[in-house]
Amino acid sequence: MNWNRADLTTRAARAVLDDGAADEVVVVDNGSSDDSVAVLRRDLPGAVVLARPENGGFAAGANAGVRATDADVVVLLNNDAEPAPGFVATLRDHLVAARPEVAAVTGRIVLAGRWTRLPAGTAPAPDHRVLRDHAGHVWTPAPDGEVRLNSTGVLVDRDGNGMDRDWFAPADRAAAVDVFGFSGGASALRRSALDDVGLLDESLFMYYEDTELAWRLRRRGWRIEYADAVVVHDHSASSGVQSDLFVFRNARNRLVVALWHAPWRTVLRAGVRTAARVVRVAARPGAGREARLVLAALADVAGHLPSHLARRRRETRAASVPRRAVRTDRPGGAGGPGA
Repeated sequence: MNWNRADLTTRAARAVLDDGAADEVVVVDNGSSDDSVAVLRRDLPGAVVLARPENGGFAAGANAGVRATDADVVVLLNNDAEPAPGFVATLRDHLVAARPEVAAVTGRIVLAGRWTRLPAGTAPAPDHRVLRDHAGHVWTPAPDGEVRLNSTGVLVDRDGNGMDRDWFAPADRAAAVDVFGFSGGASALRRSALDDVGLLDESLFMYYEDTELAWRLRRRGWRIEYADAVVVHDHSASSGVQSDLFVFRNARNRLVVALWHAPWRTVLRAGVRTAARVVRVAARPGAGREARLVLAALADVAGHLPSHLARRRRETRAASVPRRAVRTDRPGGAGGPGA
């Protein structure tokens, strides 16, 4: 899917086309304001290029691509990810050979470049990009650094926070086959599973769409697995992890998805965590923008609470697996009974 980055999208699509494993390659332009459509149609003659009239977010763009094909297995690939040879075939073959209750297969996403961990208390250079691992350690690009993982699937912690499994782990770490959720940027989905639970939720616009769909799949008894299908990902090359869009949507959608699907104790913890973040961030010098965006996310969810609770009731009626029986913070499986 493309939005004003035909260069990235062309690189990703060409890799898939050159590999030759895909029966059909669909590239969705999500309402670009530049000449992306013309560039994509010129440079990707082997792909179907769909031009949406406006940017409806990741879910709308991905759904348009899914609807454009009737394939039994649909592979999703972010435009800022470069697939290794065999990526599509590995995902497809794994899903075809898997048990029929496996709805999706998520790939092995490797962070682009090399990274080094800064010693505690060391400030990165002002012009250096930084990322934090799950333990809070700061990493920055370095030519002599290490190759690190971005994701081997998605987990959800007890606060409702969706996270990449194996984020910043060594690139050669082995990953368990069973996992709670898939990454929308590098995964294969079974058509029959989508027919059962529906496509990505377009109201989320961007972020947590894959986590939300994983919840729906899990609560209908479907499973998700991991396969060693490799892509190299330029993390947040399209939107950036400090953009207003990311900060607002990430905070809002975490709360919304918890409200729709998670047990009440997780919903409560997610709300408390978000409110505490507003207070904590507001106390930091120069962090007023982030505090305002997170507060706006909290207010948005509160302002639409009746509709979110109605959605929660609908999800309960549609589900066949109780909320508390879904393991979200560890590979696969089900927990104890509950509702």
